[in-house]
Formats: sequence, C-alpha cells, structure tokens
Amino acid sequence: MSHDPASDEPQEGIRYVNLYEAEDKVYTRRITGFYQKLRRYTGLPLIAGFLLMPWLVIDGRPAMLFDLPERKFHILWTTFWPQDGMYLAWLLIIAAFMLFTVTVLVGRVWCGFTCPQTVWTQMYIWVEYLCQGDRNKRIRLDAAPMSFNKFVRKLSTYTLWLVIALVTALTFVGYFVPIRELILGLLTLDASLAAAFWVLFFTAATFTNAGFMRQQVCKYMCPYARFQAVMYDRDTLTVFYDYVRGEKRGPRKPNEDYKAAGKGDCIDCSWCVQVCPVDIDIRDGMQSECIDCGLCVDACNTVMDKMNYPRGLIRFTTEDNIKHGKTHVFRPRFIGYLVVLLVMISVFVYNLSTRTALGMEVLRDRGVRMYRISGKDVQNVYTVKINNMDAKPHQYQLEVDGDFDFRVEGFRPITVNSGEVFTMPVRVAVERNQLTEVKTSVTFTLQAKDNPELVTEHDTSFIGPQLRDH
Repeated sequence: MSHDPASDEPQEGIRYVNLYEAEDKVYTRRITGFYQKLRRYTGLPLIAGFLLMPWLVIDGRPAMLFDLPERKFHILWTTFWPQDGMYLAWLLIIAAFMLFTVTVLVGRVWCGFTCPQTVWTQMYIWVEYLCQGDRNKRIRLDAAPMSFNKFVRKLSTYTLWLVIALVTALTFVGYFVPIRELILGLLTLDASLAAAFWVLFFTAATFTNAGFMRQQVCKYMCPYARFQAVMYDRDTLTVFYDYVRGEKRGPRKPNEDYKAAGKGDCIDCSWCVQVCPVDIDIRDGMQSECIDCGLCVDACNTVMDKMNYPRGLIRFTTEDNIKHGKTHVFRPRFIGYLVVLLVMISVFVYNLSTRTALGMEVLRDRGVRMYRISGKDVQNVYTVKINNMDAKPHQYQLEVDGDFDFRVEGFRPITVNSGEVFTMPVRVAVERNQLTEVKTSVTFTLQAKDNPELVTEHDTSFIGPQLRDH
C-alpha cells in the first residue's frame, strides 16, 4: 500500500521487490522515548533470564537442561520424557493461538519488543553507537577511506559483536549440555566435537544475523510477516500515520500559518524513516515489514514537541479510530481466539498438574490363552512394562482388581531406577469356579511404596475357559 501526498487516503499500489538485489545498509538514528524505554525494559529481563537459567541448579542438575542423549528434559522441578511429547505439542499449539490472539488485538508487538532477532539486533546497534557514534557519524565513517581511526572503531565494534555472539552461543548450547562442563571442556580442549561445532555455528549465526542481516530476517525470512495480514482487521491496534492530520506534508518556516497554506502537521523531516530498523516509511500506510516497535512514534513525538504541535501524528491506534474515531476491542474474532486460548490453557494446566511421573503398559500374552494350576486356578500371563519417569528410584507394588478375586502370582516389590523402563512377565490367577464369564475386565494398579501419590492404573482383559468346561 502506498500513499499519495496529494490525497487524503492511502492509495492501493504495487511494490516491486528484487529478491536478488543487495539491500542498502540501514543506519538507524538513536532516539529516546516511551517505546524505546519499553523495548529496553522488556528486552533486558528476557536477556537476563536467557543468560542465567543454565547456571541455576535444582536438585544437583541445571534448572533447565534438554538432555538429548538421555532423552530427559529437565524444566525447573519437573523432568519430561519422550512419552510426554503430547505436552510439547499442546504447548506449541497454545503458543500459536496466543500469538494469533495478541496479533488480532495489538498487531506485531512480539516482533517489535520481545523477538530475539529484535533484541539481539538492538544490542548490536547499541554497540555500533558506542564505538562509531550516531547515524550521521556512522555514515561518514563508512564513506571515509580506511584510516587508523576507522580501523580501531570497526575492530572494536566487531570484537564486541563477537563477544556477544560467543556468550549467546555458549548459553544456548548450555541448555543442551551442562554449561559448566561445556565451558571447562572448551577451555581444556576436552569438549566433544558436536558441542564445539554447535558453539561455533551459533556464534557465526548470531554474528551474521544481528550484525549484518538484521531487517532482511524480518522482511524475507520470518513467516510471521507473511500471514499477519490475515489476522489484522480495522480494529487491530498497530502503528499508524494519521494522514488526516498530517497531509499535506512539507517543510515550513517558523511561525508560518501552515494550515492556511494547506499543509498538515507532518514537516517531512524523515525522522520516522531514519529510526526504523526495517527501513520503511510508515507514512506509506500499513506494510508487512513493520514490526510495531514504536520507534517512529518516539521520533515523531520528539519532532512534534520541538514544533509545539500535539503528539500522536504517528501513534499506536486503529484504522477505524483514524477514520471514524471509534475502536471496537471486543469483536467476534478476538473473542473467539481468546475463548479457544483460555480453554486450551485450562486443559493444559489441568493435565500438567495431574501428570504422574509413572507409566505402565500391560499386554496380555496372546500365545497363552489360559492354563490351569492344581486343577482349580485359571491364569493369564501378562507383560508389564514399568516406566519410572521420576528423578529418583522407587520400589513399586503391583495389584490387580476386577469382578472376581484376582491375585498376582509370584510377584515381589521391585525397585526401578530413575528413567529406567523395566519389563517383566506377570501371572494373574483366579479360582476357576468363580468365573462366570469367558472375558472380563481387570485393572492393574502400580504404586510406589515410598510415595503413595505416585500411582497409575491400566485396564485390560482376562480370558477364562468356555462355560461348558465348568
């Protein structure tokens, strides 16, 4: 969508993009304001949590460790196993619906404030400002021939970038390999080749993405930009340029009656473009590249303050608000997403809270239908598979229950280690004269002797002799 300064509304148009054309480097202007502070206050806790989590220890292990060789996924006080993959699927679905719900309500704010690509790019831009100066100084430095000053500034920039990338890579790999062992192994050259490879890979990826690719990741690689328009509507809160108030844009002299000259509040200073991390002009209308970071809002408000004009020429608002002065928050689409999201979260929390760290499978031996013991008992043979998903070993007791006096033959309490899957044959017997059915249901109950709350059940069938044999 493009904008014609001579008209009052955005005009539909076609924008051609050459995917093989190298993009110009984006030099962003440093700006202060409410949304810049908000980005900082949302980004810093995420960075701190990301960096500190692998160092926290719970029960002698990292607080969050995805141990792929052992197929254990430690998250705080809970250990998940491959059998818990259902929870991961649910969590991903909930995250997707949460993203849809937030997008319908407030647009692409995830990208602008909390996306790792945005947060790390913001850090790298801050390093550029620290080592090379603000926008105009960086432009002049890049245009100047190589000199000692330029070499030192570029070297210091790339060195700090590399340090950030290395710390990021070590921390990320530290979620899969205990970080203390990882760092010690790298320092002593005793780390595995796989761990060393991934540290180098993520160091290079972070250095490249946040240092050079930046807006190209948001514009061309991120799928979110492609389907966000489907979730937007006229009441979605996002960054808009108030063309009704701003047009006709253009410079003006001090104390000039610009309204009498047919001009709007936009002085065409281009600050909103200079601060944009994805290099777009918000005045051209809504664009898929916009990440709703709010930097253009801060820049425009700064200019409006200098001109003694009201703030909000560029602001977070809705299309309906600009055209009709109204915004409908609770609309059918948003309510639908919200209801589905709340239901899924409730079901997920309930299942997670009732989850037991014990699994059991019972399979009746198909090769032995029945057999008699001492002429009075009917027995079925079962294969019982016990999966101890708790963090410590337990001794388990097995019982069987049904419509008749079933009993487990030859079973003694067994100890199963943490993470162990123990398989054993089990004989279930009942007196023949009690059976009045060929097939009946039985329930196996497995319980830890040292923790009565660690219990699970499994229903199966018991096959008896034909009734004519009684």
